[in-house]
Amino acid sequence: MKGTVKSALLATVLALPIPAFANAPSFAGTPITSETLVAQAEMIRIAEALDAAVDAKNWQLARPFFTDTINVDFTSLIGGAPATIPADALIAGWSANLTEQKASFHSRGNHRITHHEDRTATMLSHGYAWNRMERGAHPEHGGDPLWEVWGTYVHGFVDTDKGWNVDAMSFTATAERGNTFVRNTPGN
Repeated sequence: MKGTVKSALLATVLALPIPAFANAPSFAGTPITSETLVAQAEMIRIAEALDAAVDAKNWQLARPFFTDTINVDFTSLIGGAPATIPADALIAGWSANLTEQKASFHSRGNHRITHHEDRTATMLSHGYAWNRMERGAHPEHGGDPLWEVWGTYVHGFVDTDKGWNVDAMSFTATAERGNTFVRNTPGN
């Protein structure tokens, strides 16, 4: 990538706003103490295990990470409005789009977790997602089998009697490239 393109991409990423939830995270997060260390490690484990389950298309593994309903906001990718939906509907949507014919890879880092007094927490992280579908390489479908996106995730966590669960999830895209046919078309 040329230096000016890298500089423009970095400037764009740094200038974009972070999605706001009622319990908005700070850029710094809560300092890690002996009281928060295990909880923070568990929240990061859950987010990364969720990514791995989605990429493996193991929907039964993915579902228990969520509360029964979840606040979602993927409007920067798909339009519409933020919503509160059953977690089963979120999993059904993902499984309908990310079939065996569409490979995916999700990665995240730079986790910052803010703890709240009501036994909830908010995790801010940077993420990358890659989708590949061979049908996208056909000229009539855009000629490119790849689509990828970078952005910021915000996960809301609640401490339940079963441990930490995700009760909110948003993604704000900061850059994307590739074939939107691959993004928008379910594999089949």
